[in-house]
Amino acid sequence: MEATDNLAAPLGRREKRKLEIRERIEQAAYKLFKQHGIDEVSIEQICSVADVARRTFYGHYPNKQALLQSLSHSRVWFTADHMLDRLMKQHSDTASQVGAMLNYMENNLAGYGEVDRALILIAPGSLDDDNHLREVSNSLRDYLAEVFREGQEAGDTCRRFSAELLADTVMGTTNTLIVNWAVNPDYPITEKLEEARQLFESLIAPG
Repeated sequence: MEATDNLAAPLGRREKRKLEIRERIEQAAYKLFKQHGIDEVSIEQICSVADVARRTFYGHYPNKQALLQSLSHSRVWFTADHMLDRLMKQHSDTASQVGAMLNYMENNLAGYGEVDRALILIAPGSLDDDNHLREVSNSLRDYLAEVFREGQEAGDTCRRFSAELLADTVMGTTNTLIVNWAVNPDYPITEKLEEARQLFESLIAPG
């Protein structure tokens, strides 16, 4: 699969500064949330650790919930798109590509804690947030569908199902398992992902 990297326009000095401040606020908030819990941390504490004024905070986020929604995008959902592109290029056959995706999920979730589970469950707070999450989801689905389509052309992926249905099955299954784990920390996520691996291998195998 050829690279499809988009060349973003260089950020101006003001935009770069705004992005740096936003990242500083989110890093400070995430650190405090992990130390004290999301409900116990105030905007004042976040501003103090991030070394920004309250006015600066509200220039980026209208409230704490908006900050949480932004963290959910940046730390959970946004990274998945880049993960797929990087990992898929390291493997040539479809089964190995899907396996690499599952390995990434297992390794990532093993390091997640209570705050990360809460971020997974946070719903979009505005139409823009909802549209952004839909774009990320569609991008992942389209990428997986292309992986399966190329696998079918190469002969290492079954043709009984469309590439789009295979992509929907993989995304729907993994998303459901991750949400189950986010709701219940005792949910055996690693075992379930390994079951999913077997399911996907049987679906993908040509024949």
